[in-house]
Amino acid sequence: MELYFPTELGEQLAFISAAITAAIGFLTMFAPGLTLRFLGLEPREGRNEGFAAMRANGGMLLGFALMAILLAQSTIYLTLGAALALGCFARILSILSDHGAGWRNFLLLIVFFILAALPLAYVYELV
Repeated sequence: MELYFPTELGEQLAFISAAITAAIGFLTMFAPGLTLRFLGLEPREGRNEGFAAMRANGGMLLGFALMAILLAQSTIYLTLGAALALGCFARILSILSDHGAGWRNFLLLIVFFILAALPLAYVYELV
C-alpha cells in the first residue's frame, strides 16, 4: 500500500488535519506525562490511572487519524471532522459548566476547531 498525498487543495487540508491529529495522538500515547503536565493534570502519588487514560485517548486519536490518511476517503474525513467537532463541543461544555475558562482550554478549543473544520470543509466542498 502506497502513501497517497492528495493533489487538490481541499483534500490536502483534510490530509494535513489528519496528520496533525495523528501527531497529537502519537505524542499523547507515547508521552502522557508531558501531555498531562501541559494540561495541568498532574497525577497524584500512587495514582497513575491518568497515564493509562491519556495513552488510550492518544491511541484512539492516532488510530483514527492514520486510517483517515491511509484510506483517504471522504466519509472517513467526515467522521474525523465530526469527532473532532464533538470534542470541541465537549470543551465548550466544559468551559461553560465546569468553570474551565483557562488559557489551555481556549487554546485547545481553537486548535481542535481548526482541525475539525479542515476535513469538514473538504467533505462539504467549501474549499
